[in-house]
Amino acid sequence: MKILMMTDMEGAAGILNHDDWVMPDGRFYDEGRRLLTKEVNAAVEGLFEGGATEVVVVDGHGAGGIDTGILAGRVKAQRIGAGGWPCGLDSTFDGFCCVGQHAKAGTDCSHITHTQWFNYIDLAVNDISIGEYGQMALCALELGVPSILACGEEALCREAGQLAPGVVTVAVKKGILQDGLDDLDTDRYRAAKLAAMHLPPEQACELIRKGAARAARKLESTPNSFGYPDLEPPYVRTARFRQDGDKAAWAAHDEHPGSIIALMNMPFTPSPPVE
Repeated sequence: MKILMMTDMEGAAGILNHDDWVMPDGRFYDEGRRLLTKEVNAAVEGLFEGGATEVVVVDGHGAGGIDTGILAGRVKAQRIGAGGWPCGLDSTFDGFCCVGQHAKAGTDCSHITHTQWFNYIDLAVNDISIGEYGQMALCALELGVPSILACGEEALCREAGQLAPGVVTVAVKKGILQDGLDDLDTDRYRAAKLAAMHLPPEQACELIRKGAARAARKLESTPNSFGYPDLEPPYVRTARFRQDGDKAAWAAHDEHPGSIIALMNMPFTPSPPVE
């Protein structure tokens, strides 16, 4: 079984805030990379334990989140690069999973909440609200690759379970603040959702290892137990954005007749202002 693992950083246990832990100039950035990479290694161990024969790890954090010096030796590693969605995933993979992922913008009881950046209010395809996990999952849907494992904050696990029924989820922390903050500008939203309860990193890693092994075994024994929403073309993407500095809040609307992946790679077309 060949598995692609997409990683982010904000959803890992012990990542306490955005600026100090996941940005290269943050005072705890190196420690943040170490925490994430240990979770990745735990997932890799579990996947191989459960029957995987090849694991490709894609570093999906914008600034880079994987410490390759301590990355498990049995994996192939890559950066997202400039190729766009689906970030190296193709139909040769038997499963897709994610580690260190956070929930989408606007999610209650989530931590460091955002989609791509803190300027998003919402992103949707055919009226299904999605975040970064959802963007990959819908690409995987088009390619016929099941989403087997989602690890990160508890709110992300709920999000993954709703979008991809049957996915194995592992929660390593829980945001404790409500949302309903559509009126905030980008900078204020960036600072608004920084409270969470975290599992100890070693406990988080052990849960991830067990969850990954369970997901791999489930994929091998009952591959049809993983699901996706029933989406039909044409595919319509809508987005709403916050005020960002001097740039006013705005919305976008785009459509593709037959491909979710192509739609994901299209630039945003601003919607006409509402009269």
